[in-house]
Amino acid sequence: MTTADVKCRFEARLLRPAKPADDRSWTFVVLPREASEQLPRRGRTTVVGRLNGHPFQATLEPDGQLSHWLQVSSTLQEAAGAAAGDVVTLELAPVASEPEPEIPADLQAALAAIPRACEVWNATTTIARVDWIHWITSAKQLKTREKRIADACDMLASGKKRVCCFDQSGYYSKAFRAPEAEDS
Repeated sequence: MTTADVKCRFEARLLRPAKPADDRSWTFVVLPREASEQLPRRGRTTVVGRLNGHPFQATLEPDGQLSHWLQVSSTLQEAAGAAAGDVVTLELAPVASEPEPEIPADLQAALAAIPRACEVWNATTTIARVDWIHWITSAKQLKTREKRIADACDMLASGKKRVCCFDQSGYYSKAFRAPEAEDS
């Protein structure tokens, strides 16, 4: 990543999630909206960047406020010499081409069972596949996830290459949010 590649540069505080599940080692940063607006989309976006000068590649998640948030692993924190509560400098640029998403096993099995759906899936763009997977994995209940997989296969089998009516930013549906930060 050269200086010419940088789309946005900003400072932000590393936040500790209030509900980190079993892993308390990670932190996160919510991008300022102005920084997020420099990126190609409001949904999941893969970027290359530097955190306090240390290079990384990661996928930003939508925060439901027309911006993004970045999960910062303990490994990246250590390499960048940063910890929860520190103000860090971030430089970001979108990747040249979005990497292929990992297809969840339940979706893979459903697609394999319906050849026409699989054929259309394979003919879609990487970004469309990211959106399909994001729509399916954003379901909060197993029953909803199973219905979305069935609906996805039906839509794909009928020739639809993009998931219909899915707000990838979470702004209208509030499906996506940055984690709530721990009180500091």
